[in-house]
Order: sequence, then C-alpha cells, then structure tokens
Amino acid sequence: MKEAVAVSCISYGPEKIDELNIYEATRQAMYEAIRTLSVPAEAVVADAMKLPDLTIPVESIIKGDSKSANIAAASIIAKVTRDRYMKSLDDEYPGYGFGIHKGYYTELHKEAVEQQGVTPLHRKSFEPIKSIVRWVKPE
Repeated sequence: MKEAVAVSCISYGPEKIDELNIYEATRQAMYEAIRTLSVPAEAVVADAMKLPDLTIPVESIIKGDSKSANIAAASIIAKVTRDRYMKSLDDEYPGYGFGIHKGYYTELHKEAVEQQGVTPLHRKSFEPIKSIVRWVKPE
C-alpha cells in the first residue's frame, strides 16, 4: 500500500448482499470503490467482473489475481480488511470465533451456529444458514 496512489475498500452488510446477490453486490461495491478513490482512476483492471457503466478503460481478467499484480494487491487489501473486521466482532459475538475462522464456514463456525444460532451477520440467502431459523442478537 506504500506505493499505491489511492486505495478504497467498500464492504456491504449481509442485508444488501441478500437483497442483491453476491455478484451484484460485489459489482456495486466496485463501482463505489472507484467513485470514492481520492485520486480519479484512469483505468481499471478487474478480476472477471464486467463494469460496463464506467467511462474509463476497463480490462476484465479471468483469474486476475494470478495474472495481475494490481488485482492481487486489491485481493490482499480486501482480505486483510475483512479479516480485521471479523476479528473485531469477537467481543460483540462471543463464542462464535469470528477472529479465528474469519466468517468462513469451518467446522468451528458450524459448531458455533449449531450451539448459539445464527447472528444478524450471517447472510440469510446462503446455505446452510438459509435453512437455520434461530436468530440471536449481540449481547
């Protein structure tokens, strides 16, 4: 990030992802990230995402994170940002282990959901959460 001219990381909550679907939410977040850069983008490289509404050049690259240093860097920034956010939820949702599994549906995460129920952080449109009806609120 030291060499980046500008960085913008946008995330949407589970309600918006459930409303739009993961692909459309990702696309909209990319548009928003581009709009909110502190320095206007002159071109965009995207990991397999079409962005037809942009007025600047866009290159959509399949498996872009393995072919473009810019896409790989953006993927790392997004993952580190998400991991830090998930870790910050440990105090709000004790016993779920968000800081450990980072929201991925691991065996630990599955056990926490089975024991404590689903939180408002879980995307209701995704299985197996979709089939679970018990909801919990933060303490």
